[in-house]
Amino acid sequence: MPTVRNLKSKLTSLMTIGVMILCCTSQTFGQVPSGYDLWLGYGKIENVELLRQYEQAATSIYFQNNSEILEAAQKELKRGLGSMLDRAVDFTDSFSTANSMVIAKKAGLDKAIMKSVAADLDRIGKEGFVIKSVQLKDKDILVISANEDIGILYGVFRLLRFMQGHKTLSSISLVDAPKIAIRMLNHWDNLDRTVEHGYAGFSLWNWQKLPEYIDRRYIDYARANASIGINAVSLTNVNANALILTPMYLEKVRALAEAFRPYGIKVYLTARFSAPIEIGGLRSADPLNAEVQQWWNDKAEEIYAQIPDFGGFLVKANSEGQPGPQNYGRNHVDGANMMARALQPFDGKVIWRAFVYSEHDADDRAKQAYSEFVPYDGQFMENVLVQTKNGAIDFQPREPFHPMFGAMPNTPLMMEFQITQEYLGFSTHLVFLPKLFEEVLDADTYLKGKGSTVAKVIDGSLHDKKMTGMAGVANIGTDLNWTGHPFAQANWYGFGRLAWDPYLSSETIADEWIRATFSNDPKFVGPVRKMLLTSREAVVNYMNPLGLHHIFDTGHHYGPGPWVSELSRPEWNPTYYHKADEYGIGFDRTPTGSNATEQYAEPLRSMLNDPKTCPEEYLLWFHHLPWDYTLRNGHTLWDGIALKYQEGVDQVQDMRTTWKNMEPYISKAQHEEVWMLLEIQLKEARWWRDACLLYFQTYSKKELPEGVEKPTRTLEYFKSLKFLFAPGIRPRWD
Repeated sequence: MPTVRNLKSKLTSLMTIGVMILCCTSQTFGQVPSGYDLWLGYGKIENVELLRQYEQAATSIYFQNNSEILEAAQKELKRGLGSMLDRAVDFTDSFSTANSMVIAKKAGLDKAIMKSVAADLDRIGKEGFVIKSVQLKDKDILVISANEDIGILYGVFRLLRFMQGHKTLSSISLVDAPKIAIRMLNHWDNLDRTVEHGYAGFSLWNWQKLPEYIDRRYIDYARANASIGINAVSLTNVNANALILTPMYLEKVRALAEAFRPYGIKVYLTARFSAPIEIGGLRSADPLNAEVQQWWNDKAEEIYAQIPDFGGFLVKANSEGQPGPQNYGRNHVDGANMMARALQPFDGKVIWRAFVYSEHDADDRAKQAYSEFVPYDGQFMENVLVQTKNGAIDFQPREPFHPMFGAMPNTPLMMEFQITQEYLGFSTHLVFLPKLFEEVLDADTYLKGKGSTVAKVIDGSLHDKKMTGMAGVANIGTDLNWTGHPFAQANWYGFGRLAWDPYLSSETIADEWIRATFSNDPKFVGPVRKMLLTSREAVVNYMNPLGLHHIFDTGHHYGPGPWVSELSRPEWNPTYYHKADEYGIGFDRTPTGSNATEQYAEPLRSMLNDPKTCPEEYLLWFHHLPWDYTLRNGHTLWDGIALKYQEGVDQVQDMRTTWKNMEPYISKAQHEEVWMLLEIQLKEARWWRDACLLYFQTYSKKELPEGVEKPTRTLEYFKSLKFLFAPGIRPRWD
C-alpha cells in the first residue's frame, strides 16, 4: 500500500509537471493549448472587406503611453491587431493629422478631436471610455479616449472585442462606463492549493514559488479579467486561514498585487476573525477589546506598507462554524466596524458576508440572514459592504431573489453570485449562468413600487448608494482551459459583463462570447447561442423542478440525495427542504408555515402566498401541495414533476444534437471535448431523473406518466452510491 508521504509526493510531482507543460506551451505563439486563450484568441479576419477596413484604421496609431496601465493597453492592442490582421502593427509617439487611430486621455487630445468627445468624457467618470470615429480635415480618425489610464485599457479591450465580432468601424460611437464600482472574483482557494468547490484543477496561486517566480498565467489571468472589467480579486477561501495575514504570505500577496496592478485589479484577502489569537498571540478576538482593535490597526498598516492599493478584507463570520463576534456576545456590526476602523485611514473596504444560519435557530434557514442583518441597517461604517448571496439558501439552480435586497436602504449590499457550478453539475455540465444572473437581477423587489429591480439595488440607484459591488465565486483553476468545461468560460465572461452592466441581456453576452471564442459564422452562432440560453433551464428541470431545492447529496453536492436525513443539523438534510410525505411535497413558507414570504414586499408577498398566483417555477419553494394538485397546464403535481425531469433529459439530448451539427465549424479537438462532456451530462441527467422519481414515488404511490422513461436501476442502487473523492473537496489521505 502506498504511504501518505508517497501519495503527497506523487501529487506534488503531477502538479509540477502540469505547470511546466503549461508554461512551455503558453510561451510559444502557435503552441497555446486549446482553450487557454479564452475569449482573447483574436482569430485572423477572413472577411476581405472588414480586413481592409481594419487595416486602414491601423495604418498609423498614435498611442499616448506614460504608465504601466497604458503599457499593458498598448501591448494588448498590438497583440490583438497583429493576430487579427496577421501582420505587425506599429505605433507612433507623436500626434499628427495623418494618424488613422488616436488613443489618448483627455489631456492628450488634439483640440479639434476634443470638441467631438468632450461631452462624453464629462459623463463617464474614472473608468469609462469613448470610442468614436471622428472626422478631422476630411479624414475619419478612430479615437479611444478616457479620463484615466484604466479607461484607456478598458476601451482597447472593447475595441478588440468589437472587431472580434466582425462589426464595422464606420460611424462607430461607443460611450460606456461601469455601473458597479467593485467588480470582484472571490477565489475559494486554500493555501495547500486545493479549491473548495473548484472543478478546474488546483489553485492558480503557487505559494511555494512566490514571490520570486511570477507565472505567465498570472498575467494572462489579469488580462482576461481586465477585458471584461473585473477590477478586484479576493485570493483566498472565505473559510479563511489566518496564515495568509502573516509576513511570509503578505510578501507573496504583494507579488501578485504587483502583477495585477497594470490591469487595474486590486487584491483583497479573506480575514479569519480569530487571527489575533492564532497568529497574534492574543488571548481574545473580542471586537470591543482595545488590544484586539489595535492588533487589526497594526495589521492594516503592515499590509498597506507592502501593498498601497490593497482593497481590504472579505469576512465570513459566525457561519458554518467560522469564528466571529458572536463568540464574544457581540454582533455583526461590532465585528465589521472593528475591521473597518483599521482599514479606513487607507481607504480600504470590509466586505462582510451575510451567509449565516445557526444550528441554535429552529426557524426556516431561508429567513435567518434577513432576520439577523436587516435590524442592523444603517449601523455599519461607510466603508463596509454586506455581501449577500443571490438567494436565501445557497446558490441553488433556481431560487427566488434574497429578500434582503432592497430591505436595507441605508447599507450597501453587494451581490454574491456563484460562477463555479457547485450545485449545477460541476465542470462536466454545460450550464450558461448569465441566464441565472439575469433572472435574479431583473427580479422586482417592489420596495419602491413596480420596477424596483435587484439590479437597481446593486448599482445603488434605488437608494442612492455610491459604494456598490458584485462578486462571483470563481470557477478558475490550473486546467489548461482554465475552467474545466470549455463552455464554463462563458460564465466567467458573463459574470464580468454583468458586473460592468447589470442590465445587459444574457443573449447579448452569449453572442459576444461565441463570436470571440469560436466563430462568427451565423450557422454556428445561432444554434449555439440557443443552446446556451436553454441550458440553465435544462439543468433546473433534471435536478430541481417546480421549486424543489437543496436535494443534493451532502458535503460534495455531487448528484441527487433527496433521501438524506441522518445528518446532525436538520438544515443540512435534503428532507428538510422537500418535506415529501404521503400527502404531498414542498416547503410551506406562507403564513401557515414558516412565513418566509413576510420578508418580501407587497404585492409580491401576496402573490407568493397563493399557489394560484405564485410563479410555478417557485411553487414548491413556497408551498407544500398534494400530489394531485392541478398545475396550470392541467397536469397533476406528480405528473408535472415527472414530466419536468424528463424534459430536462430531453433538453440535454437536444444539446447533443445541436453540438453534433456544429462539427464542420470548429476544430476536431474542440468538438470532441465538448461532445464527451455532453455524454457525461446526459448520463447524469438520467441519474437525477431516475433517482429522484423513484424516491418521491415511495410517497406519491403513483405510476410515472406517459412520456417519462422508466428507470433501469433500483432506488436501493442509487442510495448505495458513494463518492468519497468527489471533486471540489479537500483530498482525504486516510
